[in-house]
Amino acid sequence: MKRFSLLVIFTIFSLFLVFPTAQSGEFRYGLDVLDESACSQLKGEKIALITNAAAVSRSGEPGYLVFLRNGVDLKFLMAPEHGFSLDHEAGQTVGNGGVGDTLKIYSLYGESKKPDVQLLKTIDVLVFDLQDAGVRCYTYISTMKLVMEACNEAGVTFMVLDRPNPVAPLPVSGFVLEPRFESFVGATELPFMHGMTVGEIAEWLKPRYFPGLSLQVVRMKGYRRDRFADELPGFQFRPPSPNLRDLNTLLLYPSTVMLEGTDVSEGRGTDAPFSLLGAPFIDSAALVEELEQYRLPGVEFHPATFTPSRSKFSGVECHGIRLQVTDRRRFDPFMTSTAILLSLQKLWPEPTGLDHHAAFFDQLAGTDRYRLMIQQQRPIGEILDAARGQLRAFDAASPDRFLYP
Repeated sequence: MKRFSLLVIFTIFSLFLVFPTAQSGEFRYGLDVLDESACSQLKGEKIALITNAAAVSRSGEPGYLVFLRNGVDLKFLMAPEHGFSLDHEAGQTVGNGGVGDTLKIYSLYGESKKPDVQLLKTIDVLVFDLQDAGVRCYTYISTMKLVMEACNEAGVTFMVLDRPNPVAPLPVSGFVLEPRFESFVGATELPFMHGMTVGEIAEWLKPRYFPGLSLQVVRMKGYRRDRFADELPGFQFRPPSPNLRDLNTLLLYPSTVMLEGTDVSEGRGTDAPFSLLGAPFIDSAALVEELEQYRLPGVEFHPATFTPSRSKFSGVECHGIRLQVTDRRRFDPFMTSTAILLSLQKLWPEPTGLDHHAAFFDQLAGTDRYRLMIQQQRPIGEILDAARGQLRAFDAASPDRFLYP
């Protein structure tokens, strides 16, 4: 009996060695990994931090407080579009501010979107800690590229505290940006949905644009690309910007964000931004009927009527649809976006306004090829195949772009 008991104890102990405990397997942001070392990589250096209210630790502690608690010599903060407190709408200019009486916040979405090189020369390391949305047109990637450029010019080390791509399992899709369409809503030659983390993008950017830059990426622990953010043990969702309020909205965002380059509302100013779309001229039933012919996987369309409180058609009743993801493992946002745009262009070609907003639409798409194929009413399969051809070339040119399994 005693021998049996010892055998049981030994077996249980062996299992703990082979299978990590739930705690040891929990997810850690790059910020948490840095905190676990008491921010040792930053000790003895003058530091600045690019961050906002969504960039917190697993326990909910803001990054700048993690730094101060560990004795980091934090000189100032910087904030991107939407501001440090995430209280500015898309496109709204953000001014400088501060935390308390001593910690200044410099805006990276004000008079300039690039850090002042002379200011950067007063520090040793500029740390970037922002939650991205996984879509090329989300401007935090554009901010990061401009920051890397400024750090390279100033001779300052650039450090990324990595965070998840919250929708990484969704298909890498859409057209790869063509250099002549580069803008602040499309800063580099990535696919529309790239599947990468900000740390991976920084590693990808460095050899192409800034080979002399001193770059450090603090990797996450417990992150996998085949998991949505809410499937990571210990992950807690924080809205990365005012209109991306939950993970469901993040799933739908790439399906409807292209409507920003049209005269159709993408639901801003409602309780369901990017889940609703519509305009006064749309017939909801006709649009649902047209979309259902595509038999799109993982999504349903329901007639909807709404009145935005701001943005397009503020105070005007709009008719359209509400999107509902029914199976996110099968859902394809770019395919869905293409079906929506084809349907709107077929049913209401003039009021949809692709011609009126062609320049901005092409910047969002990263090419004029997408808009032209929509306007020509090319079959959806032909459009998707055109994009997939670019993705195959991108994969072949960047086979080692991922840092995580």
